[in-house]
Amino acid sequence: MKPRIIALAATASLFGLVACTDQYGNPTMSRTQQGAIAGAAVGAIAGATRDEDKNNQGQDAVKGALVGAAAGAVAGNILDRQAAALEQSISNPNVQIINHGSYLQVIMPEGILFATDSAAVSGPAQNDLYAVARNLNQYPNSRVEVIGHTDSTGAAAYNQDLSQRRAQSVAGILSAAGVNSGRLVAVGRGESQPVASNDTAAGRATNRRVEILIRPTQ
Repeated sequence: MKPRIIALAATASLFGLVACTDQYGNPTMSRTQQGAIAGAAVGAIAGATRDEDKNNQGQDAVKGALVGAAAGAVAGNILDRQAAALEQSISNPNVQIINHGSYLQVIMPEGILFATDSAAVSGPAQNDLYAVARNLNQYPNSRVEVIGHTDSTGAAAYNQDLSQRRAQSVAGILSAAGVNSGRLVAVGRGESQPVASNDTAAGRATNRRVEILIRPTQ
């Protein structure tokens, strides 16, 4: 099978993921199904390009697609289950849990975590972080990035330092709750990655947040 044909087949599979949305752009397939299709596309390319004898690339592409589909489906199913478990265990409705298909994103607004200009996590928020820790221990095959963000009020250097301290505070609670510290990375982004306009109070409140990114390692 020619590389161009393989590439076209893989591209068609990936476009199939995009096509499986409703009129509002929301996915109509589960992450398990999406993972299977994406895994099949990647597996087909890998199977064809790693062929050593160059005589049966078609068969190798098919085998690669099957293996990739199975692996993708398993990874997608695990993330589906982990996201559902997180949603059930976290009590604060302002915490967002987003399943991106290849990783989970937990967004915790500053207002539920910290007092103004403080890096000390509030008592109620600690309960939710312990729930996150229990979930991480239940699903141990992942790398966890804790990322602090601020708005643009004040000096950039101060905001960078505050975001770093806040990320470390959250990571410290996860570690104290039993998450292996080797899985945890704490990073401050300061005001550099806003998700809303800093020109309004509501936008600034949205930008002040800590994100926990859960990335499967296998």
